[in-house]
Formats: sequence, C-alpha cells, structure tokens
Amino acid sequence: MRFPEDVRKLLARIYRNHHREWLAGTGTWPLVTPLGCPTEADAQLDRDAVRDWVLAWHQLRNPGILVWRERRWPALGLQSLPEKLVLDDAQSVAAWAGEEERWKRARIRYEQTASRWPGLAARLPRHFDVLADYSDPDLLRLETLLSWIRDNPRSNLYPRQIPLAGMDTKWLETRTSLVADLVTALQLDDVEGSGFHQRCGLKEAPQIVRVRLLDQKLRDHIGGLGDVAAPIGEIAALRLPISRVYIVENVQTGLCFGENPRSIVFMGLGYGVSALGGLPWLAGAECVYWGDLDTHGFAILSRLRACLPNAVSALMDESTLLKNKSLWGEEEKQVSAPELPFLTAEEQTVYRALKQQRWGLNVRLEQERIAWDEAWRVLRTATSRT
Repeated sequence: MRFPEDVRKLLARIYRNHHREWLAGTGTWPLVTPLGCPTEADAQLDRDAVRDWVLAWHQLRNPGILVWRERRWPALGLQSLPEKLVLDDAQSVAAWAGEEERWKRARIRYEQTASRWPGLAARLPRHFDVLADYSDPDLLRLETLLSWIRDNPRSNLYPRQIPLAGMDTKWLETRTSLVADLVTALQLDDVEGSGFHQRCGLKEAPQIVRVRLLDQKLRDHIGGLGDVAAPIGEIAALRLPISRVYIVENVQTGLCFGENPRSIVFMGLGYGVSALGGLPWLAGAECVYWGDLDTHGFAILSRLRACLPNAVSALMDESTLLKNKSLWGEEEKQVSAPELPFLTAEEQTVYRALKQQRWGLNVRLEQERIAWDEAWRVLRTATSRT
C-alpha cells in the first residue's frame, strides 16, 4: 500500500527528473500512480494498517483525481478502496512535490520569453532555475542584455563598457555561461568558438601575469625591472634567456625568492597557469611548481603539465605534509575529480589520499606555512634534469 507520503516522494522524484522537459510542453498525460490496493488476505493480517491507509486517502486534499474501487470480499464484505491517483498536468505534479509556486513562475516566464524570442523556446528549459528563481529585476536585466547583444553582435567592447544600467562586472561574471548559451540560440550566423566573449562579440581583457626576475643580468635585459605585471602577450615578447622558472601560488611567497642565476618566478596564476604554454622561451628551461598541498594545488599542477610536460613539483609530497601537521588547515571544497591526468604516480597517491580523507577532513597545507629557510633550500635544488 502506498500512503500519501509515499506517493509524494515518488512524484517529487518524477518531478525532479522531468520538470525541464515538461516546461517545453512535452510529456505524456495523464500521469497515473497505482496506490497498491491490498488483498483481503492483506487486510485480515493487518486491519489497522488498511484502515489507516484508507482514512489517509479520504482526508487528502491534494490535486488530482483519486479513483476508488469497490471490492466485495467474502469475509470482510464490501470495501471501497483508493486504487490510483490520476494527475492531468505538470502543475499538479509540482504541487505534490512542493514546487507549485516555482513551477507557475517558471511556466509564465517561459511562455513570455519564448513568445518574445521563439529561438529560445528549445533552450530555456535547461535554465529552469533561472526562470523559477530570478528576481524580476535580475530577469529584466538578463533580457535587456540579450536584446543589446542581439542588436550589437560585434560591439568589440569590454563587458564593463556595455551601456546598460545595472550591468556591473560582478553580476555578469557569474552569468557568462548562461548568457553565452542563450545568445547561441538567438544567433542566426555560425560564430566560431563557443566562449562567452567570442559568442557575444565582446573583447576579453588580457590575462595579467606577474613575474619576478631573480638575476641582475635578466633585470638588465629589460631595463632594470625586477618585478613585472603585464599581459601575457607582452611577457611572451620578453624572450628572457633563462634556465629555470618557478611557479608559486601565493604572491608573498614569490616575493621571498632570493637571487638565483638565470631564474624567474611566476606568482599567483592559480588555474591560469596554462597561459604559460604561450611563452616559447620557457620550453628549454627547468620548471619547478610549488603549490598548496591540497587537491586544488595538485589540480593546478596537472593543468600546468598539460602545457609544460617537464614541470616538476616541490614540497608537495607526503613527507612534507606529515612533517608539518601542526600547520594544517582545512580545504573549503575539494576538487571533484577522483584522479588527475598529468600527475606522477607519487603525486597521484597523495592526491587520492587527500580525496579519501586518509589524514583527516579536507586536509590542506598552505605553501606559505612551511618554514622559508627549508623551502628555499628545497626549491634551489629541485630539478627536472634526468
């Protein structure tokens, strides 16, 4: 027997799996849910349970048609039992799932938006949560932006230059994937690339890279500058005659580096390390990466190796982690991947152990916690030469 709460959980699951397709008007209706009528033998075994079940359905006031069936049992006589629940539309299912208000709001907004832009009709269901949960000002801001991009498909402006009220960078940065996807559906021509800036005809701000030159001869090579922050294209044009490059996550860590012949240190790139693949003069240099000893540090290392295969890691091993246990912190959110493609076997073992919580919950050792004299000694001797 299915009690109302059992049916609610079932319909909630069905709703979660199908509400997006229902938004576009698809789906087979009515939706019929059998309620599991008991036999007379079942009723004789537990009359109280059957009585409670019938009463629960009698008292229910949820949407839908409750179909009752009369059964004449030899021992218990004529019984009227709830046989099935019939729901005629998605809104009824949403009501059972506790999602009626969100469904109504999403449905109304879907119809209004699809009527204005028929090209979005097939794309909007995947953005159900936007239609259901955006405030009216945010939805208006999104629609205004789409209209502007449609009318100015090749503006070549930076996003911050878009002449629309309320179009601040922070608001847009959190919605670039959404905007790019909707603009794709609106465009009639075939735009090369699928990135936000290309798709929307906007100019992308150059990535700024910060690098320190650890050798006076290198500094003389560029007019005496020792700490440079510039677009990656300008850094590429420097063509520095180096033999070693360090990459560290923390800027202050990079500022601690002392003199080292023919060496430079890149600081604070994070997941932007792949930009270093565009520096041809790095190809022949030794590359040493030192990141936080946590899952994101290893993910950045893996990304770096995709463009600089000879990169080695320093101070990112189990021994370093365990030796500095008193300095551990907790990683707020770990990388989701169970393994990373470009780690060595030893690095993969440590990464996997962090993911499996071998040493504790979301353990991390930030690079700047390690004693600098020890770290500098290791860094100076780290090598990728075989």
